[in-house]
Amino acid sequence: MAEVVLEKVCKEYDGGVRAVDAFSLVVRDGEFLVLVGPSGCGKSTTLRMVAGLETISSGTISIGGRCVNTVPPKDRDIAMVFQNYALYPHMTVYDNMAFGLKLRGFHKREIEKRVGEAAEILGLGDLLRRLPKQLSGGQRQRVALGRAIVRKPQVFLFDEPLSNLDAKMRVEMRSELNRLHQRLKATMIYVTHDQVEAMTMGDRIVVMADGTIQQVAPPLEVYRRPANLFVAGFIGTPPMNMLRGRFELQEGGGCFRHAQGVIALPARWSAALQPFTGRELLMGFRPESLGGAASPDTAQDAICGTVDVVEPMGAETFVQVLMSDGTRIVARVGAECTFVPGTMVALPLDCGQLRFFEAESGKAIPAEDEEVR
Repeated sequence: MAEVVLEKVCKEYDGGVRAVDAFSLVVRDGEFLVLVGPSGCGKSTTLRMVAGLETISSGTISIGGRCVNTVPPKDRDIAMVFQNYALYPHMTVYDNMAFGLKLRGFHKREIEKRVGEAAEILGLGDLLRRLPKQLSGGQRQRVALGRAIVRKPQVFLFDEPLSNLDAKMRVEMRSELNRLHQRLKATMIYVTHDQVEAMTMGDRIVVMADGTIQQVAPPLEVYRRPANLFVAGFIGTPPMNMLRGRFELQEGGGCFRHAQGVIALPARWSAALQPFTGRELLMGFRPESLGGAASPDTAQDAICGTVDVVEPMGAETFVQVLMSDGTRIVARVGAECTFVPGTMVALPLDCGQLRFFEAESGKAIPAEDEEVR
């Protein structure tokens, strides 16, 4: 397998439209890396430039230590799995998987061996004589994966391969792709707009917006320590809650004063926010940082408001609370918690899970004991 290196890669279309801007990234040998972001952020364009299906405007792309800027796709030693499977409808499963090897002049015995190995890995042994029209969507996707596996490429590229499947099948295929990566130990680059896929599959995820990298980190770090307001709002379902206010020094530490009250801050945040005293900040916290309802008269460091929407999800419940200034806050609480729309509640806040952002730039502020990234 191989390392993939992109250095200041740009893609500019006619009219000056820049789809990807100064994209620099090292995909480690054997890593499962996920590019995630909203539609139009440049993630698929980046993948297609690695594959050679899009020419780059500037920068360099290297695969296995070799610059491939001018190397045609067929000679890059990559295999790509597309959203629409791209199977030949008149060919059997076996012939679809073997076709690329036949074009490259592989011996019949080698083709049979490789197709057999891939079919065993993917559970396609009983389907090799069927046509694509006789298969389910999940089975067709496995055939597309098998066609890539038989190539034994240096790098696998996936362009939203699960988006045409139903919800249940997507969950199953995510697990199957994770098992495939563990078995092959291959370098894989995976593009998706689905943050659940990104969080559950990637060794690291690359969050993109407007053709640029917003953050690169393991999934849990991106979730717990978003680099900016965009990442905080994009990653997480529901996204991170935000309160606008200012940091103030007070006896014994510091606090965050927002439109409805004051939140006492831990020492690690009081120290980190002192340079921002008096400046407008945004305080972020995940829905699970809010506890079950307490009495509005006695609750301290709580979020108070009116219950607007209650969404039971089985093991947990999402509760939307409207604060007096119109700010909407979402809490993720246990199913045993009971909320009634229209009632006033106070939701205790776990101040150990707070994040802070500069209001103007949207950049995250690290706590005193955190490494600046």
